[in-house]
Amino acid sequence: MPREALCGARVHVAGKLVEGYCVVVENGRIAAIVAEAALHRSVRRRELAGGTLAAGFIDCQVNGGGGILFNDAPELEALETIGAAHRRFGTTGFLPTIISDDIEVVARAIDAVRSAIEDGVPGILGIHIEGPMLAPSRHGIHDPRFFRGADRAMLELVAKPGPGRRLVTVAPEIVGEAAIRELAANGVIVSVGHTEATYDEARKAFAAGVTGVTHLFNAMSGLVNRAPGVVGAALENQHAWCGIIVDGVHVHPAMLRVALRCRPIDRFMLVTDAMSPVGTEMRSFNLQGREIQVGIDRCVDENGILAGSNLTMGQAVRNVVGLLELPLSDALTMAAAAPADFLGLRGRRGRIAVGEAADLVWLDEDVKVGATWIGGEEYREGEL
Repeated sequence: MPREALCGARVHVAGKLVEGYCVVVENGRIAAIVAEAALHRSVRRRELAGGTLAAGFIDCQVNGGGGILFNDAPELEALETIGAAHRRFGTTGFLPTIISDDIEVVARAIDAVRSAIEDGVPGILGIHIEGPMLAPSRHGIHDPRFFRGADRAMLELVAKPGPGRRLVTVAPEIVGEAAIRELAANGVIVSVGHTEATYDEARKAFAAGVTGVTHLFNAMSGLVNRAPGVVGAALENQHAWCGIIVDGVHVHPAMLRVALRCRPIDRFMLVTDAMSPVGTEMRSFNLQGREIQVGIDRCVDENGILAGSNLTMGQAVRNVVGLLELPLSDALTMAAAAPADFLGLRGRRGRIAVGEAADLVWLDEDVKVGATWIGGEEYREGEL
């Protein structure tokens, strides 16, 4: 892949937006970050029309897109379609997410992700197994008939070695500390979610190896004066990464603004929890036998229960600026560097830095996605 310099846009580097620099890409990686005036004339220039050049977004919770739900089609071809749908909105890396289902469906999903990574499907970094080791009292849109404890078959399946990252969401009061330690020792990234755990149980889970919180505030014991719950334990913890769905529906913006004042910005990561309608005009879809209606800002079943979202990472970034009143630089950190660090990819993805993969996104002056690059290969089907 020939050397090319991307110039003409502000560049998000080390958590700041800087002017007058070019990002040089070669062989799928970032080769240099140089002042425009110092760029050697032999390097081919690619002029961007202002805006911002940032590290590509990484989404750890993608249930579907392009009209396909991963649970319905745990297959390589489905992953190609889902990835292409989200790429339009700046997502250059993601974890296809399988929600609570039969163990055979979970196994097929793991195999599909393995095949996709081996075949080089752009953007797939691993898999997120959200359930079925969850609390029935906090099932949300998950079907409790699929729930199970941390039995040997499930633990061995989740911990089975394979390419890419393996993330699992569990309720700590259901699986216990020993199972969390076992999963973490086998290289599985463990997150808590869909849980009724107490504050003390959540703290013990963090000590046992939990490093993430799945969609903070949603489907978990809340913050009460004499019962801090999972939310209290998460806000107090300064090291675990908290996924947040910034759509103005899942969590009131004021609650997120309070949360952001409790912990470092780079320990929050944007997730979409996106369902099949992303990138389509679908107004409804089927989820494990239930009809889900798709509105402008939400996906709900007949009882008004939220069923994931129709959110994109591009819109989530804009919402951080508009709803949470944070600078764009912070939004970009939460969309790329934070999830990359959570997945153990620091130094390889998530930042514009020499040696990292050339996974990039160009945003225009309205913070709309105009182009993405995965491994230096450009895709122009953006939001514009």
